[in-house]
Amino acid sequence: MLDANTVKETGEAGTPVAQSIDLRQEFEAVGIADVFAQLDRELVGLKPVKTRIREIASLLMIERIRQRIGLANDPPTLHMSFTGNPGTGKTTVALRMADILHRLGFVRRGHLVSVTRDDLVGQYIGHTAPKTKEILKKAMGGVLFIDEAYYLYRPENERDYGQESIEILLQVMETQRDDLVVILAGYEDRMQKFFASNPGFRSRVAHHIDFPDYEDAELLSIAELMLQERNYRFDAQARAAFVRYIELRKTQPLFSNARSIRNALDRIRLRQASRLVDDLDRRLTADDIMTIEAADVLASRVFAKGAQPDGVSA
Repeated sequence: MLDANTVKETGEAGTPVAQSIDLRQEFEAVGIADVFAQLDRELVGLKPVKTRIREIASLLMIERIRQRIGLANDPPTLHMSFTGNPGTGKTTVALRMADILHRLGFVRRGHLVSVTRDDLVGQYIGHTAPKTKEILKKAMGGVLFIDEAYYLYRPENERDYGQESIEILLQVMETQRDDLVVILAGYEDRMQKFFASNPGFRSRVAHHIDFPDYEDAELLSIAELMLQERNYRFDAQARAAFVRYIELRKTQPLFSNARSIRNALDRIRLRQASRLVDDLDRRLTADDIMTIEAADVLASRVFAKGAQPDGVSA
C-alpha cells in the first residue's frame, strides 16, 4: 500500500514508483498472517518447516516491495524440494505455499495441481510429451506438486519414458518460472540420489525443506484434533491406551505419521460403532456417541504380539 506523497517519477513502464512503503500496511493488505494462522491450525508441530515457510514469505514480501519501489530485477527462482516421510504435511504446506505465492503476486491463480509419475509419463512412444504438457497446462499460474518425484527417473529401464518428461519439465521450469512453481517431494535419501542423477533439477530448485517425523506427543495431539473435528473424544482410559498404541505402531512396518494416525482412528470409530450397535436395547446420548473407550483402542491388532498393524495385510 502506498502512502500519500510517497510516489516519485514513473518507472520505465510508466507505472508509479514508490519512495517508501508502509511495511505493516503491506503485510496486512496481502493477508499473509491469515495463511500462517491457517497453517498453524492445520498442522501440529513442524516448527522448522513453518519457520522456513515464514522466511520464504518474508523474502518474497521484500521482493514485492523492491519491485514497487523501482528496484526490480529478474523474477526469483521459486521451485522447491520437500523431503520427508509420508504423513508429515508436505501436501498441506504446498497448498499454503501456493496461497502465499498468489497473495504476493508471484503466481496468477494460486491453485495446486498434485501429481505422481503416472500422471506425467506415458506407456508407449509418443504418449509422454502430451501427458506432461497437459499437466503443465493445468498447473500454469500456480504450483505443480510432484510427489515421489524420483520415480520419474528409472535408468535401469531402457524403455522407460520418464526422461522425456524430465526434459520437458526442466525446460518449462526455466523458461516459465514467472508463471509456474514446481515442488518436488519424496523421501530424503531418494531425493538426494535423484538430484545427483539429474543436476538440472538441483540447479533450478531454490528452496530445500526437510519435514521431520512427528514426536509421540505431537501424534497424540493430531489424533485428538482429528477426533474433535468429527465430534469424538477419548475418555481417560482410551487416551492412555492410544498413547501406548502410538509407541507400538511406530515400531511396526509402513508407519506414515499423521496418515497412520488417521487410519487408526477410522478403525477405532468402526469398533466404537460396532460396540454401540451390539446393545440395541440401550438409549444413546450424545456423550455415548462421542466417546471413544479403551476397548475401542485395545482391540487393535497392534496390541497383539507379532501382529501386523490395522490396515496392513498380514
